[in-house]
Amino acid sequence: MDRQIYDRMRLIEADHWWFRGRRRILAGLIRDLSLPARAKILEVGCGTGGNLAMLARFGEVAGLEPDAESRAYAGEKTGVCVKGGSLPDALPFAGASFDLVCAFDVIEHVEADGPALTALAALLKPGGRLVATVPAYPWMWSRHDELHHHKRRYRLGGFRRLAEAAGLRVERASYFNTLLFAPIAGVRLAKLATGSKTADDDRIPTAPVNGLLGAVFGSELAWLRRASLPFGVSILVVARRPA
Repeated sequence: MDRQIYDRMRLIEADHWWFRGRRRILAGLIRDLSLPARAKILEVGCGTGGNLAMLARFGEVAGLEPDAESRAYAGEKTGVCVKGGSLPDALPFAGASFDLVCAFDVIEHVEADGPALTALAALLKPGGRLVATVPAYPWMWSRHDELHHHKRRYRLGGFRRLAEAAGLRVERASYFNTLLFAPIAGVRLAKLATGSKTADDDRIPTAPVNGLLGAVFGSELAWLRRASLPFGVSILVVARRPA
């Protein structure tokens, strides 16, 4: 990503409704995995470190981030060891080292997405889990994707097949960010129809609106604990490396 995107993320990831809602969902689903005590956890593409404190509630966390400035900031802010490296071939960790590997909106940045998932699977201990999220639906492509250097957006079936081809057993595969799908899709389609190049997706709205949007998004945790959601702005996969 461009330097300005990393710098912007540093400013908003603690408070923006999307980051807060996503953290609530991910924390709840990770809690349900019943990881071992003192689980070894890796977040790949941890950026400026917004998820590291949340992950530290579940075990001993390490991070991987290719951007040197963000890596230094994340390590200083959280005290987590964040190493340099990239997918799929420059990972500074031994194979079969982690009980949980997380890739939150990372795989869409990697040209070789299949080999990247295979590399992440190799980092898992037998029985370990991968939790990955990616943006959904190619037709929702926007200026936001371009500025964040995304290579693609996914359909659920295609991303599930990528995980399975990497040797993983998929336990959960669902869309999410479903309750806010209609307004988000409407804005994306309107911009496409008018040729708009504005990218204000990360603007924090007024405090009441920001709080409401975060609560609505985060409330999907209750639904995801019961069943998969049929559509949404994003995709979630939880997969296990066979023992």
